[in-house]
Amino acid sequence: MPIPGPMELILLLVIVLIIFGPGRLPDIGSAVGKGIREFRKASNELEESVRGEPNRPSADEKPAGETTKH
Repeated sequence: MPIPGPMELILLLVIVLIIFGPGRLPDIGSAVGKGIREFRKASNELEESVRGEPNRPSADEKPAGETTKH
């Protein structure tokens, strides 16, 4: 599949601008960005599970050996 050139991208942007209008473009851009982030996150999690790497603990989680003192 060939990579679209600059003219094709400009034509696509003009068509999207005509269909959705200038007010909706930021909403569409943020929705596409969120979708790409979610896809990357899911693919990274899938790749880690296939490789058998342990999940990295988040900042909120404590390692299993630590206990809190009262």
